[in-house]
Amino acid sequence: MGMRVSCLQENLARGLNIVSRAVGTRTTLPVLSNVLLATDNGRLRLAATNLDMAITAWIGASVEEDGAITVPARTLNDLVNTLSPERVDLDVAVRTNTLNLACGATTAHIKGIDAYDFPPIPEPTEHDAVLSIPAEELKQSIAMVTFAAARDDSRPILTGVSVSYEDGMLTLAAADGFRLSVRQIPLDTGYDGPFSLVIPARALNEVARMISEEDEFVQLILPPDRSQVIFHVENAQLVSQLIDGTFPDYRQIIPRDVQTHTVLYTADLLRAARRADIFAREANHTVRCSIEPQDGMAGIVRISAQASETGENEVILDASIEGDGIEIAFNVRYLIDVLSVIPTDQVVLKTIRPDKPGILQPVNDENFTHVVMPMHLSR
Repeated sequence: MGMRVSCLQENLARGLNIVSRAVGTRTTLPVLSNVLLATDNGRLRLAATNLDMAITAWIGASVEEDGAITVPARTLNDLVNTLSPERVDLDVAVRTNTLNLACGATTAHIKGIDAYDFPPIPEPTEHDAVLSIPAEELKQSIAMVTFAAARDDSRPILTGVSVSYEDGMLTLAAADGFRLSVRQIPLDTGYDGPFSLVIPARALNEVARMISEEDEFVQLILPPDRSQVIFHVENAQLVSQLIDGTFPDYRQIIPRDVQTHTVLYTADLLRAARRADIFAREANHTVRCSIEPQDGMAGIVRISAQASETGENEVILDASIEGDGIEIAFNVRYLIDVLSVIPTDQVVLKTIRPDKPGILQPVNDENFTHVVMPMHLSR
């Protein structure tokens, strides 16, 4: 006999949902398309890897016999998602490498590959450096940064996120050449050493997905050789390869000599940007922001877009403005991206000149800075 274990359908479905994002898609090694099921100290361990990233999830189970097998991830995932929410019994026929599954009136036999053929997944050891990060804050920070990473591989380093730590401050930064997102997380920790890593944005997005509401902290674990990073929460763990190379010095991109501070309601500006996008998408995504101070601190911002084929629109927003008026253009998609992740009611837009980058920040929160390149305004 091989492995014999039973668990709840909803737990199995949730665990498979977490790990299946690491399954190798275009792979020549059949075992990389599989998910590993193994008993582990009275729990069921699920794991998947594409060799760049590995995700493990543990679920509560009653284990009758220890063992392991790998089966095609997609087959198991699709099957488990259609099962009724009750107990699932799993057992392995070792001789034929088959996983037998029973749930309610359903039985299935899934052909697998021996667990010995599954690539070993690095485990934390006592020699690793460990940094504890508040889970909810890390999850939010990842969302505020990863969207600005480059999508194409022409500069591989920019598809990653710079994750650095020094003196109690963890900093996440991503840039694609048109915009830069920087988020700082102050940590209360006894951890000493500064470090600087470049982690694939895709891996960080999976870290955010595996953080559950029960998780209070995420452990960032650094093996001594520094070729990988491990993120560990109570019932899941992700191992990612790091991206080789030095991340560009993004601090020099952040403008210092701000001339105009414009405070707007985040939701209003986001709606105006979405509306402008209807016309801007025909015009290279260009949206015009005309910042017009009036008496005192009051003022207005006109958000407009025009396309020669489709027409034009304009939204006028109330704003509180310090400094001179300015007309500046941005890619409206970039505005929508950043406004969608700013959690505060109000946002401040800091500008210098029409040909210099703009800065967006949540009001009263210096720990998030987004820099966006301007677009050329044709007269």
